[in-house]
Amino acid sequence: MSSIVIKTPEQIEGIRKSAHLAAETLKYLEQFVVPGMKTIDIDKKCEEFVRDHGAIPATKGYRGYKHSCCISPNDVICHGVPNDTIIEHGDIVNIDVTTILNGFYGDTCKMYYAGEVSDYAKRLVETTKECLHVGMKQCFPGNRLNNIGYHIAQFAQKQGYSVVYEFCGHGVGLKFHEAPDVAHIADANTGPILKPGMIFTIEPMINAGKARAKVDRKDGWTARTIDGKLSAQFEHTILITEDGHEALTDVYHDF
Repeated sequence: MSSIVIKTPEQIEGIRKSAHLAAETLKYLEQFVVPGMKTIDIDKKCEEFVRDHGAIPATKGYRGYKHSCCISPNDVICHGVPNDTIIEHGDIVNIDVTTILNGFYGDTCKMYYAGEVSDYAKRLVETTKECLHVGMKQCFPGNRLNNIGYHIAQFAQKQGYSVVYEFCGHGVGLKFHEAPDVAHIADANTGPILKPGMIFTIEPMINAGKARAKVDRKDGWTARTIDGKLSAQFEHTILITEDGHEALTDVYHDF
């Protein structure tokens, strides 16, 4: 495992700008997450917006992936491949965007409601959003990294949900994926000590049913719940500061 890179002030500023663009992209795409829209058409809107702002979508070409974002509706946990799937009224939809701006990476995702959704779906989404906030509260110098996942899991399980353990957050900024891995379910008071200049994602994936995932054999990417129940995810890129943290992708304070 490679060592955790402490970013310089100049690198942090570059990563911050890319993270802001990733957040702006999610805000722009909101208008297109509506019943009747194909996920492949949302992906095209994503790529146009990112490139129009002088950046590159990091997922395009990454390990053979062909699209500019991941779009994961309903029972898709993550890495949903944009295609001819039509968004339907009542769907919950995750869009995950990573931008490369001037060589720096910013990574974020959020949930969208397509029309009116059920209270069952809303409760899962709102709990998942709170899981992200619970994890962020553990982001301060001197704390242990795995306290993030420990507190997320404690909170989610008390609400009756399960935490996906097959995917995790990660260091980001100079590369798409760096050290450390950020587990969303972990033992308390373990893992590396958090230090100013560390940048990583927290991106809890919370399931209404069982925690396990199954990856679509046809596309090799789309990860679904094994029981067909709903899943939700939110993600911010987090910078550890001298006195706490900064959520670099939290531009609009809307999640």
